[in-house]
Amino acid sequence: MPINKIQRFQRWLHKAEDLLLASVLFVMLFLAVADIAMRLITGGSLIWIPPVLQVLVLWLGLLGALLASRSQEHIAIDIISRFVGPFGKKICGISGSLFAAMVCGIVAFYSVEFIKQSIEYDDIAFAQVPAWPLQIIIPFTFSLMALRFFFHTLGFISIQDYQPNPALKGENV
Repeated sequence: MPINKIQRFQRWLHKAEDLLLASVLFVMLFLAVADIAMRLITGGSLIWIPPVLQVLVLWLGLLGALLASRSQEHIAIDIISRFVGPFGKKICGISGSLFAAMVCGIVAFYSVEFIKQSIEYDDIAFAQVPAWPLQIIIPFTFSLMALRFFFHTLGFISIQDYQPNPALKGENV
């Protein structure tokens, strides 16, 4: 696949991630304001709003982690790479990205197993809503993060002075 198609797909994926994250945040804000307004005006609110907000917090957190992994602004323990030369940085980049890809892949795999069990046992989240559609964000985000870290690993292997986030180039991150 030519680089242009890969870059176009990557840009499309980033826009879709941003749109999903913004939509979840907007829905959360709308529901929270509606809940507060209903409590002030009527003294009560819809019983399903607090559990939906709890689920949306999970979605927002995982989508935020996905965004952070995209821009290399996630939590990383990279003490060694600060004290080594270019070859050491390359080795740290390869090993760190490969390890992160494996961990995210394992979490994605077991979260799929978790969802299968949720379907099998007919887990209910709230108000007769099955739990599994609300949990689908877990394997989705961890699969994308695993792929992203795997591609970073390939980048560190095949590209000289590879920087996953060009905006951070030259900084001691």
